[in-house]
Amino acid sequence: MTRAHVSFSDLRTAAYCPRKCYYQRRLPDEDRDPPPEIESIRSIATRYDELLAAPPSALESEPIAVPSVRYRDTLAATRDRLSDAGHWERLRNPRERDVFATGRHCRGIVHKVLTDPLEPALISTGEPPENGVWKPQSVHAVAAAKALAWEYEESVDRVWLEYPAYGVIRSVDVTMRRKAQYRSALRAVRELDGPPARTTNRSKCESCEFAAECGVKTRTLRSLLGFG
Repeated sequence: MTRAHVSFSDLRTAAYCPRKCYYQRRLPDEDRDPPPEIESIRSIATRYDELLAAPPSALESEPIAVPSVRYRDTLAATRDRLSDAGHWERLRNPRERDVFATGRHCRGIVHKVLTDPLEPALISTGEPPENGVWKPQSVHAVAAAKALAWEYEESVDRVWLEYPAYGVIRSVDVTMRRKAQYRSALRAVRELDGPPARTTNRSKCESCEFAAECGVKTRTLRSLLGFG
């Protein structure tokens, strides 16, 4: 019997916390839709040149996450770095946008499909780490690469991660280590017939919307300040 495809979002969440993925999968579909501000941030990734040409005062009305002058400087540095190898033009003008890709085991939206070589680009609305990409995004990247490779019958060795609210773009090589992380997340999702063990990293629980249902005790502001 063919096993159901796992969504990119479930893989990404399971890589962060399998128990959170369990609770998230129980929500109605309408409650899993991204909030409107997500789309406004993603739209920046289609307007890089426009933002680079805009004065700092105009950038203040955009959904960027850093001061306007710093944003433009960072985005300009990103453009200069990627232009040398021709990647900036590929990311500005992809062959396709928002492609629903279905692979052998997973499926989801690929925000940009680049050619020569075939590579997916994913858009993150959050903050990039100091170096590289977050582990859940690494798993998401491998899933997108595998889905695109399956559909186009062509190998995919690299994925791009864009952080448009910060003006940062990074590449992710599809390494053996990242493939192993992907397989681990895929297995975790497929084994969710009940709530898995709670994470030992309680810092993940502080902002989790399922903390009360999960039963973990998060630290209050009073305790964080040393009064409790």
